[in-house]
Amino acid sequence: MKWNTFVLNAWFIALSSMGGFLLSLTGLSIGWMIGTFLAAALLSFLRPSLLNHAEKKRGVPKYWLLIGQCILGIELGQKINLSFLHIFREHWMTIILMLLISIIFSLLSGFILWKYSKTDMLTSFFGTAPGGLSAMPGIAEEVGANTAVVSIIQTMRVFLVILIIPLIVSSWPGSHADQVVYPTQTAAPFEMGKLLWTMLLIVVACSGHQLAKYLKFPAPWLIGSMVGVAIFQSSASFYMGHDIVSWWPHAVMIVPQVFIASSIGGRFQRDMFIGLKRTIIVALLSTIGLIFSMIMCAFIVSKVTGIALITTVLAFAPGGIAEMTTTSILMGADSTFIIAVQVLRIIIVCIILPPFFRLLNHWGQAKNIYSQTSA
Repeated sequence: MKWNTFVLNAWFIALSSMGGFLLSLTGLSIGWMIGTFLAAALLSFLRPSLLNHAEKKRGVPKYWLLIGQCILGIELGQKINLSFLHIFREHWMTIILMLLISIIFSLLSGFILWKYSKTDMLTSFFGTAPGGLSAMPGIAEEVGANTAVVSIIQTMRVFLVILIIPLIVSSWPGSHADQVVYPTQTAAPFEMGKLLWTMLLIVVACSGHQLAKYLKFPAPWLIGSMVGVAIFQSSASFYMGHDIVSWWPHAVMIVPQVFIASSIGGRFQRDMFIGLKRTIIVALLSTIGLIFSMIMCAFIVSKVTGIALITTVLAFAPGGIAEMTTTSILMGADSTFIIAVQVLRIIIVCIILPPFFRLLNHWGQAKNIYSQTSA
C-alpha cells in the first residue's frame, strides 16, 4: 500500500512538473516553480483522488517539501562565499540600509493587507515578506498560515516584479552608468574532488537541520541547511584562501522548485478561494506600492553611493534571488552585489521574521480575547 502511495505521489509530481517545463520554455527564470505550482493546483482541483495517500490526508506527503527545502538551503548557503564577504565588507552600510528599508516596507504592505482584507495576520505578513516564492510558503505552512493565499500573493509579486522592474530600469536615463562588475559563480565542471565536497555539504546540511530543529527554528530543513552550509563553506574557503567549489549543476535547482511547488499546489482546494476577491485586490495594490517604494529608495541609494541604478533597483526588488540574478545578467548589472543583498535579506527574513510574526499573532489574539472579556 505504501509503495502504491509513493508511486501515485511521484506520478502526480511528474505530471505537475510538465507545467513547469512548459513555462520554463518562455525563458522565465522561475518558470519551473510557477508552472509546476499552477499545474499541481489544477490537478488538485480536477482529480483530488490522485492526492489521497494511506492516511487519507489531502496532498502529497510532506517529505517531498522537506527534500526541496534542503536542496534550496544548500544552494543558498553556497552563495555565502569569499566574493559575498568581500562585497559585504565594502558596502555593508548600504546593504544594511537596503535590507532595513525593504523589510520595513514589506511589513507595512502586510499590515495594509491584514487591515483592509479578511486575511489573518500571519498569512498577510508571510504573503508580503520578501523571502521569495520558494521559501516563504513552506515556512508559512509550518507556523499555521494559509499557504494557498501566501503562494498566490508571492506568485503575484514575482510576476509584477519581473514585468515592472526591467521595463522601468531599461528606460531610465543613465541607469547603466558607472557599473562595477564582479565575477559571478558559474557551474563547475565535474571532478571527483568537487563531487566529494558536494557530498560533504549534504552531510553538513543534514547536521544543520538537526541543530535548527533542536533550537526550534521554523523550517529547520531550509534554515538549518542554509546556515550550516554557509558557515562551513565560508570557513573552509577563508582557511584555504580561495572559494571551494562543489559540483552543483544549475539543473539541480529544478528539483526543489518542482518538489516545493507540487507539494504546495497539491494542497489547494476550491474552498480556499472563497472570499479572496478583496484580498487579491488589496494585495495587488499594496504590492505595486511596495515595488515603486523600493525603486525610489534604490534611486536615492544610487545617488548617494554612486552604485549604478540598475544594480540598486535589482538588489532592492522583492523578487527573489533567482529572478533578480537572472535579470541582472541579462541587463548587465552587478550580479554579485545583487546576490549579496538578496541572500542576506532571505537569511534575515527566514530566521528573524517568522518568530516576530508569531509574536505579533499571539499579541493580536490575546488582545482580542481581552477585548471580548472586557465587553
